[in-house]
Amino acid sequence: MKMKDMFPAENIYNLIPREEVKPSKPPRYTSTFRESVKAEEQKNKAAWKTLGPAKVEVPSPKDFLHKHTNEFKLAQKSAAIDPTEKPPRCLDEERRRPPVPRRTEQPIMGVQTNKSFIKTNVADAVMAVPKKPQPIIVDSKKGDKQLLETSGLVPKYIKKKDYGAPPEYLVKRNEEIKMAQEEYDAYVKERIKMGAMKQLAEEERQSALEGLKKNWDELHHEYQALSVVIDTLPKKAHKERLEEEMRQLERDIDLIERHKMIYIANK
Repeated sequence: MKMKDMFPAENIYNLIPREEVKPSKPPRYTSTFRESVKAEEQKNKAAWKTLGPAKVEVPSPKDFLHKHTNEFKLAQKSAAIDPTEKPPRCLDEERRRPPVPRRTEQPIMGVQTNKSFIKTNVADAVMAVPKKPQPIIVDSKKGDKQLLETSGLVPKYIKKKDYGAPPEYLVKRNEEIKMAQEEYDAYVKERIKMGAMKQLAEEERQSALEGLKKNWDELHHEYQALSVVIDTLPKKAHKERLEEEMRQLERDIDLIERHKMIYIANK
């Protein structure tokens, strides 16, 4: 129940000041895993990772580096030498070089010869053939030089063994074309023998060619006589028909001119 319902506005008790009652806060939530999480976090955590370097003992100012401190010192020989003890062996004894021979010693050479290398070198120098200078070419006004052999001016390519010979793919293609032509000729001969087709004579071919050219001239003359302004559908259709017929005649004329031998199938 609310306060205004307990004490209406017309009630006299509303005139008496009352202390404000603050509601108490509920207890703060604490996880049940809090202690285990803390223990796991501190388990692998070093002191210097979050709180700086670990505290170590500061060296004393008296322990400074003295002179000859790091020098190597040999072990002192004892006065009494044990005869059973083996003498110390150098670690690099096997890798040690032999001593330098004395002046009185004469080293023994492996191979001895009486050859005079000085006279031999002089004779080789006298008998040697002088080297020929390599041919060069100057390719700029500043005197830049380069070898003539690598400059591209020496005709090397035309001296090759396969220069001028057709490549293998062209030879293979020509053979394929030749074989196809032979097969076609054999097929045509067989069809002619069977009476299925006949070869058009040269007179008939020339006559057909002249007739096609004459027809093209007539269509061209008619095409030139058309009006300049094509403003109606019949005129436009007539012009397109003439152009199509002229193109077809041109294709037929080109076909007959390119092929000297024409075969006609018998019906």
